[in-house]
Amino acid sequence: MSNLFDELTAKIKGSNKTVVFPEGLDERILTAASKLSAEGILTPILIGDQQQIEQKATELNVVLTDCKIINPNDYEKIEDMVNTFVERRKGKATEEDARKILLDENYFGTMLVYMNEADGLVSGAAHSTADTVRPALQIIKTKEGIKKTSGVFIMVRNDEKYVFADCAINIAPDSNDLAEIAVGSAETGKLFGVDPRVAMLSFSTKGSAKSEETDKVAEAINIAKEKAPSLVIDGEFQFDAAFVPSVAAKKAPESEIKGDANVFIFPSLEAGNIGYKIAQRLGGFEAVGPILQGLNKPVNDLSRGCSTEDVFNLALITAAQAE
Repeated sequence: MSNLFDELTAKIKGSNKTVVFPEGLDERILTAASKLSAEGILTPILIGDQQQIEQKATELNVVLTDCKIINPNDYEKIEDMVNTFVERRKGKATEEDARKILLDENYFGTMLVYMNEADGLVSGAAHSTADTVRPALQIIKTKEGIKKTSGVFIMVRNDEKYVFADCAINIAPDSNDLAEIAVGSAETGKLFGVDPRVAMLSFSTKGSAKSEETDKVAEAINIAKEKAPSLVIDGEFQFDAAFVPSVAAKKAPESEIKGDANVFIFPSLEAGNIGYKIAQRLGGFEAVGPILQGLNKPVNDLSRGCSTEDVFNLALITAAQAE
């Protein structure tokens, strides 16, 4: 696990990346931000009242010398931000609306990213996933050609690394969604040194069962191959056929996936969420994420039960995505 984040640290150190933390008074955020800045990895931007943040830091005995603190209530570029927000929302918010909305730290922080005042954002220590993702979808939006964002986990155990998706966002993805998730997850895997070999999972292997669910996965593979012709991707697979060479040889002998897949695309959020938690709790894998993909700029969501280490690591991931 440490090797993974050592690699990310080496990748981003010296690149002068900045990451916004809207929850500037949370002690886990402050402690992680202090460490990130002290080690020269990136520059944290903490949102909130400077005096309150500095007082909290003193109580925690952490140093914020190289961190930047911005208070939405006295931000010097607020007029520009208000105008940019109104323009971005295209008639869905008046100037008066914008002034109120931008007092929300997640909206304010997301606007900093959109306006190139920061490279990425990490939130969720004290907010719901919706509170973090909604501003990102409204302001930063998804990349051209991508309709939806999705959430992946990097599953790590010793020297093993696998990508699981979507385990966080899309409840019932259709074929187009699954294709987008597959292509995006392959790209995310490359950030972590994974040479992607993508398996589209189901309860069927190569037509061993026939249903709307299996047809959806089979169609998704064709769409993904059109989107990314050079990507190694196949299915539909039961998990053992995607992961165990001897099973693959029996169930899918003609496939270019020979039981050696390392990116696994689940057919639904239900399956993905259950799958990653089984691997985590029974298999002893460390689950890194969820990492949001498909956005124009990186925004990532913490669990409200996160640790300081989780904050530190997700900031590294966010800065790496910005690279």
